[in-house]
Amino acid sequence: MHIAWGSFLLALLVIVLVPGPDFVMVTRSAANGARWGWLAAAGVTCGLLIHATAATAGLSALVIAFPAALLVVKMLGVGYLLLMGVQILRRAGAPQEPQREMEPASGRAVFLRALLVDVLNPKVLLTFLTLLPQAMDPAGDPMKQALLLSAAAVASFGAWWLVVVPSVGWLSAFLAAPRRKRAFERCCGGALLLMAGSIAFA
Repeated sequence: MHIAWGSFLLALLVIVLVPGPDFVMVTRSAANGARWGWLAAAGVTCGLLIHATAATAGLSALVIAFPAALLVVKMLGVGYLLLMGVQILRRAGAPQEPQREMEPASGRAVFLRALLVDVLNPKVLLTFLTLLPQAMDPAGDPMKQALLLSAAAVASFGAWWLVVVPSVGWLSAFLAAPRRKRAFERCCGGALLLMAGSIAFA
């Protein structure tokens, strides 16, 4: 079994480093404190595990085989990103109590939001469907290879969050000023709206 690890890991590195909805979610949460950042990172990682499990079992391929099913997943993801982007922008524009309204409701809420952002992101599903097969050996055991490649993908993102969350700590001090924090929130909200648009019109 000869898995093309070199090309796979290189492509995976690019995917990990390019900011997406999960990056916005983790950094925005971490700006409120490391605890929130770790919870968000755990949420998106669990979302990756769900996609990895589905891809390994062949469920993702089943979705791709039926365009209507893929459209449903795509629209759910777009709708959720739009909702979150609008909510963030509205909170950032609150005149008197930005600090209180921007605080996470609970650890469970942060985790579930991050989980949904990743689960409902069709780009993650398509990443597993397009990247994994390219590195697989046709003569090898497809289930074993999918498991190894999926595990590598999840581990790579997990390692990335271990770097990202602690580095956001300095950002919290910088965003202590309400004006700076509102600007940061507007950037995050706008990024989510742009991502939703790019997915919708892809």
